[in-house]
Amino acid sequence: MAERYARIIIDISHEKVDRIFDYRIPEKLYEEVVVGSLVLIPFGKGNSMRKGYVVGITSNADYDRDKIKEVAGVVTDSITAESLLISLAWWLKEQYGSTMNQALKTVLPVKQKIKPKEKKVLRCLLSKAELLKALEEAEKKSYKARVRLFEAFIENPMIPYEIASNQMNLSAATLKPLVEKKYVRIESEEVYRNPINMELEKKARICLNQEQQVIVDSFCRDYSDNVRKTYLIHGVTGSGKTEVYMELINRVIQDQKQVIVLIPEIALTYQTVMRFYGRFGSRVSIINSRLSAGERYDQFERARKGEIDIMIGPRSALFTPFSRLGLILIDEEHEGAYKSEVVPRYHAREVAEKRASLQGASLVLGSATPSLEAYTKALRGEYELFHLTTRAKKDSTLAEVSIVDLRQELKEGNKSIFSRSLQTFMKDRLEKKEQIMLFMNRRGYANFVSCRSCGEAIRCPHCDVTLTLHHNSRLVCHYCGHSVPMPDKCPACGSPYIANFGVGTQKIELMTKKMFPTARVLRMDLDTTKKKGGHEKILTAFAEGEADILIGTQMIVKGHDFPNVTLVGVLAADLSLNTPDYRSAERTFQLLTQAAGRAGRDLKHGDVIIQTYSPEHYSIVTAAKQDYETFYKQEIAYRRLMKYPPENVLLTIQFSSAREEILTLASSKTADFITPQAEQAKAQIIGPAEASVYKINDIYRKILYLKHENYDILIKIRDQIDGFSETHPELFNQIMIQYDFS
Repeated sequence: MAERYARIIIDISHEKVDRIFDYRIPEKLYEEVVVGSLVLIPFGKGNSMRKGYVVGITSNADYDRDKIKEVAGVVTDSITAESLLISLAWWLKEQYGSTMNQALKTVLPVKQKIKPKEKKVLRCLLSKAELLKALEEAEKKSYKARVRLFEAFIENPMIPYEIASNQMNLSAATLKPLVEKKYVRIESEEVYRNPINMELEKKARICLNQEQQVIVDSFCRDYSDNVRKTYLIHGVTGSGKTEVYMELINRVIQDQKQVIVLIPEIALTYQTVMRFYGRFGSRVSIINSRLSAGERYDQFERARKGEIDIMIGPRSALFTPFSRLGLILIDEEHEGAYKSEVVPRYHAREVAEKRASLQGASLVLGSATPSLEAYTKALRGEYELFHLTTRAKKDSTLAEVSIVDLRQELKEGNKSIFSRSLQTFMKDRLEKKEQIMLFMNRRGYANFVSCRSCGEAIRCPHCDVTLTLHHNSRLVCHYCGHSVPMPDKCPACGSPYIANFGVGTQKIELMTKKMFPTARVLRMDLDTTKKKGGHEKILTAFAEGEADILIGTQMIVKGHDFPNVTLVGVLAADLSLNTPDYRSAERTFQLLTQAAGRAGRDLKHGDVIIQTYSPEHYSIVTAAKQDYETFYKQEIAYRRLMKYPPENVLLTIQFSSAREEILTLASSKTADFITPQAEQAKAQIIGPAEASVYKINDIYRKILYLKHENYDILIKIRDQIDGFSETHPELFNQIMIQYDFS
């Protein structure tokens, strides 16, 4: 039998140990030593016994086998939620390129214990006769504080400490002798801060339609047969994905397992939690960035102790310390918010797959507009694919979508941000006392330049992305560095109506109030939702009919269900279509489809107006029809042609430094070093080019891109770059390198 070796990290309290050690596994421990085990190992010259976490098992050791020490033993009951999360941290480090400390801080977000909130009570330990005698004695000695306490005990043998202190003026000095004499005992219990402040009656289960029931039956059959895999639910907006989620969760918690539900935006928390809380009660909790440190600590403690079954939240909820995890659900899995913007730059979908495999859990992804990555995997058979093709509510149909050509509006003299068609519809809905949502499609907004006459944006001739306007009046490609001066006229049609594109939600609010002075208007963006509870306040007000028009960015079109909304206006679809990103068409399709899904969700007819300078673009045409399959075919053909994900893997390497000349030299030297290896592996290398925002806080940034169909080859190249930088400290000691896979 081949020898086995455990890859072990030392107990995480020793933060400087950012590497693994190989230890031989004795044959008698083969079954006990698994990934996540906490083991005892001889460490250092003195072979002192230390604890370490097993993060991998291998038959190939990286060290001289004759010098490798043996695992001494396994700590009993060591496979805890924390040990599994530490295994996940090591995987994050290896997969995405970070230090172990960075990975640990990601998966173990609550590092510092917050003092728990306590509820204290005073309990009387005297019998009624003893209490009356003590009261008589206190009255004789004029112990007024004791008299007040004993009289209160006659009424109630338990008194909240807060009342005794604040209302009865009992000090700690007064209580101390009574505690010592065993007249009184001070009892305390930990009270968890609960961020869900609502009391709801449990709602009855909704009868599922045939498509929904097929998904539930298939999942439950697999679950009962101990089959754990990944499922993708592709359902049109309003098709009842949440009701399906509820049934899947119900099946899992019946098995005494726990569930993580990921949502993409804090704005979704309110409505989502209300639905889940109404079904499953107080064993549901939430995590999000707006919780206080105490609230956050309490929720993780409740999860660690098994006091909750369901955790709902954005990306960070994925690391909830559940030891009996049975299901991870990722709603709106296409959302960009699931990609971390800090090191390690992981994607929640990929990490969820890994965590599910570590804990023997199922993974369910859901979206009306699946990411190309997820849909491609489903078509390849890596995920099981389900479709929901109709809306869940009987007689509820998809809204009717109209595309307005803003080029034609300009030619006919309308210079307003509201097309004539949109103005007409808005007047009609306001008269009918129905609600309107106006959406400014600002996702990924950048300073692109376009022509209002012909609608053309100025694009890079080499990369097929828009050029970005810099402060020096030059247009630059952030993928290859191509640069041209800002033209005076449109290169396509010669029109002088060419300029930097964009308008903010605040300006739209002012223009809306001016055009419709009697309408009640709410605005929802980063400015109006800064305060804790800002999202919920605005959404509740709109849901209760306190406003006629809701204006906002993408946060208003994600998953909300307002029965009285019958008109959605998308004011400028081109804002996301013309960003310098190869995903711009995909993100435009997703946002427009989501926006269209907000109208007519009940029995009232819904209309959607999409205003654009590119009415013929396939992402806009297919979004208007909610035709995902046609969009997918056209978009995947483009990705295949340009060798972009998911057809290839893209590795982005960012170099940053306060010294521009050092940055230029280091990034160029790295490109020169890696080019032969990249060519040998048949990987495409692009750059280095300036980052989209070249300088931030006096730090300069450059980007190097590598494309290859094999993820592992790019990881090897990344490791070679790490080795190159470590062996040239004179060049890289003032450089920070960050990696991002997509």
